[in-house]
Amino acid sequence: MALHKGPEKQEQRPMSVNPFFGEANPVGGMTEAPPTHRLPDAPLPPNTAYQLVHDELMLDGNSRLNLATFVTTWMEPQAGVLMGECRDKNMIDKDEYPRTAELERRCVAMLADLWNAPDPSAAVGCSTTGSSEACMLAGMAMKRRWVKRNADRYPGARPNLVMGVNVQVCWDKFCNFWEVEPRLVPMEGDRYHLDPQAAAGLCDENTIGVVGILGSTFDGSYEPIADLCAALDALQERTGLDIPVHVDGASGGMVAPFLDPDLVWDFRLPRVASINTSGHKYGLVYPGVGWALWRDKEALPEELVFRVNYLGGDMPTFALNFSRPGAQVVAQYYTFLRLGREGYQAVQQSTRDVATGLSARVAELGDFRLLTHGDQLPVFAFTTADDVKVYDVFDVSRRLREHGWLVPAYTFPPNREDLSVIRIVCRNGFSTDLAELFLEDLNRLLPDLRRQPHPLTRDKDRATGFHH
Repeated sequence: MALHKGPEKQEQRPMSVNPFFGEANPVGGMTEAPPTHRLPDAPLPPNTAYQLVHDELMLDGNSRLNLATFVTTWMEPQAGVLMGECRDKNMIDKDEYPRTAELERRCVAMLADLWNAPDPSAAVGCSTTGSSEACMLAGMAMKRRWVKRNADRYPGARPNLVMGVNVQVCWDKFCNFWEVEPRLVPMEGDRYHLDPQAAAGLCDENTIGVVGILGSTFDGSYEPIADLCAALDALQERTGLDIPVHVDGASGGMVAPFLDPDLVWDFRLPRVASINTSGHKYGLVYPGVGWALWRDKEALPEELVFRVNYLGGDMPTFALNFSRPGAQVVAQYYTFLRLGREGYQAVQQSTRDVATGLSARVAELGDFRLLTHGDQLPVFAFTTADDVKVYDVFDVSRRLREHGWLVPAYTFPPNREDLSVIRIVCRNGFSTDLAELFLEDLNRLLPDLRRQPHPLTRDKDRATGFHH
């Protein structure tokens, strides 16, 4: 047995320990409540910190019962594992994470093929944090193309963007942030979205483009993109104005290709210059990913693309932010690989079946009038029947919340401010069984609602939220 002696002199090398490795004061974790609006003076044990946050989050609504949001609330466990493995990857560091960058490139190619780009290999696209950023990028490209064509008149002339009053709020933000005049086609009668002829009538030499919505958030209906393009073709023949179309396919871009393959709305229409979608909506990925595609390089001005020498590599990028997680892009590729066309068709068809079945059952109750049936987006909207006077949709929404259901009620924009509706968004994970439970709760509420003397919701702005 070897004999060992101690060191001849005291060890002088300091030990550097990650503060997370050390145990915090266990007594303090039991007796002291940490402040909530300033940093605590001392650390807490990890289990204590976890339990404090966990317990407070229990007061959130149940996302699976949220019939207001379009955003995905359920994925397979394997997708969650992949996202956990990628949560530390910065999507922008393409030189550091080349395989993640390659998965993003493949997703763009798959979408270009799905949306019938004339030459999928020539289409240009990128991932974003969601459709809002994708719409901003598409709007910037439209404005920059218009500026280049009108260099002799800009900045004197003010550019404008034509769209329906039903567009998502991100388009209002775009017009505000990038100093573009919004020209809105109002709703009329039973038309709850853009009218092609009215949109063409608002166009002039300062119009940077027209936005068509494939799946309005107000009622789930598709706007007639082909008719819009035809109206703009006729406008060009009359006036020479060549005005591009951007399709906001935040939801419908991942529904129509699988359930309505004969519907022509995408790059098959030469006037469609760009398309966006939300991977985290009917793309079936948890929140945090969107996609923007242009039909070719000419549709995306080169000067908008930044080429950054970052971490040793030349990186072309087009984005409003820089650092963002790569996990959602990986999850999008997983879902594309996992489902394929047949799988997406099956999932979206099941969701549409739930929507149309539930809307029919709601109509059978007799208290409500359907505006849409869920046969385009798996989304439907309804209002109270004409003879229902003692309660309104805001009362229904408020009472459903008591049962855990988060259902938005809201008033339509001009010229239908007289119309207030409830909207039901059916997503993957909202099954036939859950729809049956929802209908049972709605049925259970009706006797009380019918006994009311009058509508009871006073502050309708606080009664519910309209979540896109």
